[in-house]
Amino acid sequence: MSGYKGQCMCGAVKFEVPCEPFAMLVCHCIDCRAWSASPVNGATAYKRDQLTIKKGEDLIKRYTSSEGHNRCWCSVCGGHVFSDHPAYDLVDVYASVLEGLAFKPGAHVHYAQSILPIKDGLPKFKDFPAELGGSGEMMDE
Repeated sequence: MSGYKGQCMCGAVKFEVPCEPFAMLVCHCIDCRAWSASPVNGATAYKRDQLTIKKGEDLIKRYTSSEGHNRCWCSVCGGHVFSDHPAYDLVDVYASVLEGLAFKPGAHVHYAQSILPIKDGLPKFKDFPAELGGSGEMMDE
């Protein structure tokens, strides 16, 4: 497989994605920060049909943080695994749970909500790029 394997913290939930993500982003939104208990979230975006649950599908619990955004975790260990966004036909697999992934983000999103300014030269979107339903408005580092 040329893609990646991932799992929750205890290994009760295992999954695969067949390829590189179509986007890698650093998200600064308040929801991601609250969910991950960290100042940013490393997001990798895939089409929903690219995620294959290999083990523990019945152990996955979901929390709808806002309509169309379902944050998923393992009910055994509480380990976060992905966010399902059916309205956008994509899934955000948390970069930190993909084995061997070289996380190379292309942009920052929801930078207007940032509590950790990052000066890395990458584009900083106020919310989301226009093609993903956001304003497309950029911010300075």
